[in-house]
Amino acid sequence: MKTEVSRKPAIDKVRARKSFSRAAETYDDVAVLQREIGERMLRRMDFMKMQPRSILDLGSGTGSQTGRLLKKYPRSRVYALDFALPMLRKTAARGRWLKRPLCMCGDMERLPLGNASVDLIYSNLAFQWANDLSALFAECLRILKPGGLLMFSTFGPDTLKELRSAWSMVDDLPHVSPFIDMHDIGDSLLQSRFAEPVMDVDQLRLTYETVDQLMHDLKHLGAHNSVRGQSRGLTGRARMQAMRKAYEEFRLQNLLPASYEVVYGHAWAPQLPSAVLGTGVGIQG
Repeated sequence: MKTEVSRKPAIDKVRARKSFSRAAETYDDVAVLQREIGERMLRRMDFMKMQPRSILDLGSGTGSQTGRLLKKYPRSRVYALDFALPMLRKTAARGRWLKRPLCMCGDMERLPLGNASVDLIYSNLAFQWANDLSALFAECLRILKPGGLLMFSTFGPDTLKELRSAWSMVDDLPHVSPFIDMHDIGDSLLQSRFAEPVMDVDQLRLTYETVDQLMHDLKHLGAHNSVRGQSRGLTGRARMQAMRKAYEEFRLQNLLPASYEVVYGHAWAPQLPSAVLGTGVGIQG
């Protein structure tokens, strides 16, 4: 039976892949928030008493976090997977000679790795591009060794709420990608038979002088709305101007906010295939 989590509006992955491929050269210039969230995730890893022999950076992008994982775990074999080949070319240059990541171009919902092959899956802001979160978690569980760790961040539904609200004053089209609630993600982890899932959330905010600056950053990140079935026609000048006017309602101290709800989660693969898991999700925040 499909859950509500898996029935969110579908992402057009071909469109998303093209968008991120085009953004490979500009991504690092504007990925301030992505790097900050990645650093917060790495600090969380300090509390995990493990020395993984094999690590997968799932949705590695240009490999900023891949490089940090190589430094943090110098004895580990680090794999990097992304669906945009130009991004992976950036990742492949991370590290140093004879200590480069092993890069794979593929879909995170169909991981090209064997059963029980990695100790740690680390994923910074990639899971929002999955169409079926339950299938993704099943794949993660499949490739994790018994007792292995899944550590991830993703965006929650309050992300870009100002932009979504401004567009809603213009038309009924989906201009912002959909994001899943933290509690639904935790439920999906339990249904996928992960052990001891823990979820928590941060509310972060960037500010801009104009909404066009926000749109510029989203474009150069490759973070376009890629909902399947969305019109591919150009947005007219009049509608763009109406959206800008609506966004002005959020201006505070002469700056426009862009809110991000950052959801963090981690969970463990059962020590044994027959392990009986708990029935509750630990919620912090």
